Amino acid sequence: MEKATKRREPQGLSPHRLSEDDVYLFGEGTHVRLYQRLGAHLTSEKGVDGTLFAVWAPNAEEVQVIGDFNSWKPGKHRLTPHGSSGVWEGFVAGVSAGAKYKYHLRPRGMKAWLDKADPFATHTETPPATASIVWNLDYAWHDEEWMASRRARNALEAPMAIYEVHLGSWMRDPAHPTTYRDLALRLADYVEKLGFTHVEFLPIMEHPFYGSWGYQVTGYFAPTSRYGAPQDFMALVDLLHQRGIGVILDWVPSHFPKDEFALARFDGTHLYEHADPRQGLHPDWDSLIFNYGRSEVPAFLTSSAMFWLDRYHADGLRVDAVASMLYLDYSRREGEWIPNRYGGRENLEAIEFLRRLNQAVYLNYPDVQTIAEESTAWPMVSRPTYAGGLGFGMKWDMGWMHDMLLYMSKDPVHRRFHHNLLTFRLLYAFHENFVLSLSHDEVVHGKGSLAGRMSGDERQKFANLRLLYGYMYGQPGKKLLFMGDEFGQWGEWDHERGLDWRALEGEAHRKLQRWVSDLNRLLRAEGALHARDFAPSGFEWIDCNDADASVISFLRRGAAENDQVVVVANFTPVTRTGYRVGVPQDGFWHELLNSDSDAYGGSGVGNLGGVEASPTPFHNQPFSVSLTLPPLAIVYLGKRRPAIGAAPEEAR
Repeated sequence: MEKATKRREPQGLSPHRLSEDDVYLFGEGTHVRLYQRLGAHLTSEKGVDGTLFAVWAPNAEEVQVIGDFNSWKPGKHRLTPHGSSGVWEGFVAGVSAGAKYKYHLRPRGMKAWLDKADPFATHTETPPATASIVWNLDYAWHDEEWMASRRARNALEAPMAIYEVHLGSWMRDPAHPTTYRDLALRLADYVEKLGFTHVEFLPIMEHPFYGSWGYQVTGYFAPTSRYGAPQDFMALVDLLHQRGIGVILDWVPSHFPKDEFALARFDGTHLYEHADPRQGLHPDWDSLIFNYGRSEVPAFLTSSAMFWLDRYHADGLRVDAVASMLYLDYSRREGEWIPNRYGGRENLEAIEFLRRLNQAVYLNYPDVQTIAEESTAWPMVSRPTYAGGLGFGMKWDMGWMHDMLLYMSKDPVHRRFHHNLLTFRLLYAFHENFVLSLSHDEVVHGKGSLAGRMSGDERQKFANLRLLYGYMYGQPGKKLLFMGDEFGQWGEWDHERGLDWRALEGEAHRKLQRWVSDLNRLLRAEGALHARDFAPSGFEWIDCNDADASVISFLRRGAAENDQVVVVANFTPVTRTGYRVGVPQDGFWHELLNSDSDAYGGSGVGNLGGVEASPTPFHNQPFSVSLTLPPLAIVYLGKRRPAIGAAPEEAR
């Protein structure tokens, strides 16, 4: 990875200037902290304060800096080429923090000039304005305790319940602008109250089109200025860490928009993107695809990833649209793509980039996680690179999400014919380190809300939603839930409006929220529900074959011998009494959680706090219990008395 840099700068020049080693690593594609050299750096040279500018534009005939410090007039501040590196640099005296600027470039062989924002800018004007801003990223962090302990909190064996958030619409108030600092306390209080372990932000990197939700990135090193300055976003991350909440950032190295002020045809050539539209144009989003085969481009992207870990203390990166990176024919018909050098459809350069990216991240930060949004059967996405994998820590389980939402939309009378949708994921559940995600993608583009997609009348929809969440939390894998789903918002998510918090005036919504909160707390309290999420030894079917009753039962195991939880789910609106389930131990089994409890909006059917196991072997288990299964509900049983959730006596 990054080699030690031997500085041999002339006396009095800035330490931010490129060295020979920097140039070598950049050209090789292995420089992982280019942001320390390129971009705008407040510094001093020969005793004079100012800003050092550096930009990669190998096809430029001439490069200048224009900004409010020279009245945006060309000809005043020219940059000089750094050898044959393609980098132009220059020190401008007197330019201080807050100065707005762009690069004024004349491409080789062209008369027209281009005005471009800085690809390495750490702060920008608020869209629709597009200038870059010189900025100092100094910040006094107060998250030392979190940073010292986060390796255990982010480990594969740790409980992980992620709350996915779009900052602009989480608690949007048209009368008051949304700011990072204003949201910090409210978000930290809310997430802490509900027991989530992590927050995942939809991309906060600068993007010109608000309606892209951040997925059309133009500023790979700048948090969007819509909500404040970089230090304001640092303060948000800092406060979440102080409350014991991890922060995962959605990150988009798969494509970028065509906006003329940004990366597209940056120096008059296809510098960051492929020239051939069969490789460089994304058919789904009408955006441009990075040229991973040009060594400087992976260095740019890897440096972006490291930047958010270095300067913003991010605990993980969720990498968007990995499938679109892996396949050259992604969303393309025959004849619309170019095979790789072996004639195949795999993007060999993208594969190499992803492997090197993950190697760089885990070499420098073994206490964070990278998470792939990858929707195909590509093997070993979350396996180490030394074993032939892509090197991610985890991968979203998109198949489970599709199967479960399809199943839960079925009328219960027909569910017995679709029982395999409940059980299929266990055929592959341990092939990857999966995150079970019910994300923003499931509540947009006419799909409606999760609550609205459940079958039945309003009461049954809430019961089904509690059942869905309960089944997700019982399954092996980490968990992710998009904002608004935790209280059953009826309307589809709209980024132009805040969540429908008024829904919590309704009892059913409040009780669903309590159910999610108690699921989070049970997940954290019971090692059986998280310690072996990615090991086959952590899961065992008790009975997955009772399709006629649409009942599923399974066992979760933790690291300790007696760390066991039995989960039984009834996917029909029929109360089943005397339903026998095999269990691995004798004695009393406490009812840890019951989604049909009145505390969660259910009908109150249950097992009076628990059941005594009998020495009757059943389901290949040495003991068994006779249960009352509530309708459209899930029950968790454990050997320890429940310390959270609804009081057992509330269920009858």
